[in-house]
Amino acid sequence: MSPFSSIQELFDAFHHLKVVVVGDVMVDAYLWGRVDRISPEAPVPIVAVHKRESRLGGAANVAINIQAMGARPYLCSVIGDDRSGEELLRMMKELGMPAEGMLQSSGRVTTVKTRVIGNNHQLLRVDDEVIDELSLREQEELLRKLTSLLDAEKPDVLIFEDYDKGVLNESLIEKMVTACRDRNIPTAVDPKKKNFNAYKRVSLFKPNLAELKAGLKIDIDKSDVKQLRQVTRAFQQEQQIDTLMVTLSEAGVYYSHGNDYAILPAHVRNISDVSGAGDTVISVASLCLALKLKASTLSALANLAGGLVCEKVGVVPIDKIQLQQEASSLSL
Repeated sequence: MSPFSSIQELFDAFHHLKVVVVGDVMVDAYLWGRVDRISPEAPVPIVAVHKRESRLGGAANVAINIQAMGARPYLCSVIGDDRSGEELLRMMKELGMPAEGMLQSSGRVTTVKTRVIGNNHQLLRVDDEVIDELSLREQEELLRKLTSLLDAEKPDVLIFEDYDKGVLNESLIEKMVTACRDRNIPTAVDPKKKNFNAYKRVSLFKPNLAELKAGLKIDIDKSDVKQLRQVTRAFQQEQQIDTLMVTLSEAGVYYSHGNDYAILPAHVRNISDVSGAGDTVISVASLCLALKLKASTLSALANLAGGLVCEKVGVVPIDKIQLQQEASSLSL
């Protein structure tokens, strides 16, 4: 039984939520230009740059989606004490995002992914990053910032946004999950390969199919709900995960909560770009988790949101109004 009598009431409730997003943040930089000749120095195109652009990426894109849904995001991460780190903090400030959970460290560089776009096609990506684990001092300081944030803001949910860039490790994850459980704060996870098995006792675990295959070291037929149930049930029980949700690309999403499990088919879309869809899915699912919606409703709304952003080119946040309009047909 849903605590909300209508989609409107549900979407209005998002505005009252506070969300902590902890994980790997980065700057997505773009060089846009025109290509009309090949370099005489090497067989590569020459890009005449006419626009430079920087955007918040990684865990910060999840925060942008949280904000787009009307909730209040609090980012918690470690970045470099460098020019790119200052740029990232400036972009956060421009969006009205609090930065008390951010730690700048001279021992790291801020992750920057630079994409070179020529004639509207990506030609090259250059990654500037350090993916080593945080030092013990950095881990202790990040944990201190997180617990301070939990006590000061009393968030409704915490999201682990893991990109395998070194901010999260098994020890830190365990301490953060314990801190949340001690305060009755639900936890949601968007995992990557390295820490896949480190997220124990979390409320919601959301890998995509490729991550699930790599994490469980098994091949899976994404259209076979019984096989999905069979191969994930032991993992879910062993890890003490309340709700498991697996995004299956064009096949939709699979969810499992107790004895309730199903594949929810994807909605028919004109797919333009899948970039950032996972960020949108975990954002919407986590907000629903905070509102204590049942797993089937949470998964249905997140599935709908992920499909909507795939109709847009590039990494864009969810359009709340459009999502609400399409969600009106869902059964709460």
